[in-house]
Amino acid sequence: MKAFIVDGYGNADRVRSKEVPDPEMRDDDVLVQIHAAGVNPLDSKIRDGEFKLLLPYRLPLILGNELAGVVLRVGSKVQNFKPGDEVYGRPDKNRIGTFAEFIAMNETDVALKPKNLTMEEAASISLVGLTAWQVLIERANLKKGQKVLIHAGSGGVGTFAIQLAKHIGATVAATTSTANVDLVKRLGADIVIDYKKDRFEEILRDCDVVLNSLGKDTLKKSIRVLKPGGKLISISGPPDPEFAKDFGLNRMLRLVMRLLSFQIRRQAKRHQINYSFLFMKASGNQLRKISSLIETGTVRPVLDRVFPFDSTKEAMAYVETGRARGKVVVRVR
Repeated sequence: MKAFIVDGYGNADRVRSKEVPDPEMRDDDVLVQIHAAGVNPLDSKIRDGEFKLLLPYRLPLILGNELAGVVLRVGSKVQNFKPGDEVYGRPDKNRIGTFAEFIAMNETDVALKPKNLTMEEAASISLVGLTAWQVLIERANLKKGQKVLIHAGSGGVGTFAIQLAKHIGATVAATTSTANVDLVKRLGADIVIDYKKDRFEEILRDCDVVLNSLGKDTLKKSIRVLKPGGKLISISGPPDPEFAKDFGLNRMLRLVMRLLSFQIRRQAKRHQINYSFLFMKASGNQLRKISSLIETGTVRPVLDRVFPFDSTKEAMAYVETGRARGKVVVRVR
């Protein structure tokens, strides 16, 4: 099968198209013919080796972290899927590889594709949908009437998180650039802050939750807008000791994570804020709940561009510019 692989950590030059063997199936796997794959900043970070301590992949590695497609075969222990099912999902962190024609995935990481979405639209959902779900519902336990700040509101995670938070009944504030203010308002944000004109930390107060996907400066400033007991949840780091423990890292790496997050944890504690880092986990069960929201029209995908499969490297480069509104997808089939 054709796939886009990285054969050495470094930069975009290390990514290339190559014919590789079809994936091997396990008894609890489904073999999926990939029709479309979502492109995310995570793909470039893996390519560059930013996660090699946490995720020691064997190279060469097929890139790609989310997909939509059709089940071709099922393993002997699979109970919930059959050949012909249209599915979408995010493979387990140790079994990525959606920039390819086929992938074998554990059935627990897959869900039936929402009926009202195209393959390209469905391929854009899994990674950002699961991230928003796990931050706002699992970690933050966001409630109706609470106030949440979502940074980068026009990005992949932001566009989904705004809609999910509004569904919960929260008051939603979001940061974005001038060009994307109208988009973020249409998605349901109650307070839209144009970071090119205003400083969010001077406008907002008494937030219950902040979802951070930006850098250290934004992370530190976010503490100021939270009320005592508020939750600052970052998907861009730095990792904290609890994450290191849950991830099963060795003692040395746990110490590294503790040191990396020491400053922000100390600042948060001083202001009676809870800081945590979240690395999204695959979950077909959560995707089924997300599908329900999509099929009722509560949440809709936001697609910026669809690239042909042969232009996967160009799609990654476009995502790296940080200018995408919503998601970028490659059409594999």
